[in-house]
Amino acid sequence: MMMLPALPEDSFQRVLCVVAHPDDMEYGTSAAVARWTARGIEVGYLLLTRGEAGMPNPPEETARLRVAEQQAACAVVGVAHLTVLRHPDGVLVYGLDLRRDICREIRRFKPDVVLGAGYEIETPYGFDQADHRAAGLATLDAVRDAGNRWVFPEQVDDEDLRPHSARWYIVPGLAGAGATHGVDVTGEPLRRGVASLQAHAAYLAALPDHPAPEDMIPMFTAMSGKAMGVEHAVLFRAHDLQAPPEFFAEATRD
Repeated sequence: MMMLPALPEDSFQRVLCVVAHPDDMEYGTSAAVARWTARGIEVGYLLLTRGEAGMPNPPEETARLRVAEQQAACAVVGVAHLTVLRHPDGVLVYGLDLRRDICREIRRFKPDVVLGAGYEIETPYGFDQADHRAAGLATLDAVRDAGNRWVFPEQVDDEDLRPHSARWYIVPGLAGAGATHGVDVTGEPLRRGVASLQAHAAYLAALPDHPAPEDMIPMFTAMSGKAMGVEHAVLFRAHDLQAPPEFFAEATRD
């Protein structure tokens, strides 16, 4: 079996992670973030909702609690830049408003890499949640929007945000299901990744029969590690937006 290559970390210095909810980054991906920040790569999180529909508490109480837990989770993995929007949790809508807000943050943060959510309906874990799909598709479109001066031009003219084109667009992946690259998170990055999910203590306590983070995350990363030939890894589908399209590369070889 061919091993997946490492994501080329020498090709980026800033990563913007766009997700729907507090805790979405902490199911393994934050271990990769811990590795990146330890290497001097700046990482920002953009949360599209406050997660207010995710617990039985009243929504405003839940929102305050979950944002506070997300701030604690960010601190564990070295993320200082956290932006939380107020789109409605549970009924996130793909559309121009969502694209506009994500585009604004891309232009503001100027990442080399945008990490988005998957937008498939069916995944190896079952049917994906609607908010995740809306977030993933809107992020994909906003990556292109951000580089076009004539898309959401008021951000350029009135907010003094210059167009910005990221080099990489990546989404979490699985071995044998589209993953193209991986990040070795063996050791300290994995420990910090586990601790970042543990920071969502009140949220996890409200979920019946949720596995312990210290059991679940190492199990997933060990499975992914086999695809890279390392002990623990996080895998991604990575698209180099500055590379020639595969079709043209193949035509040139022919």
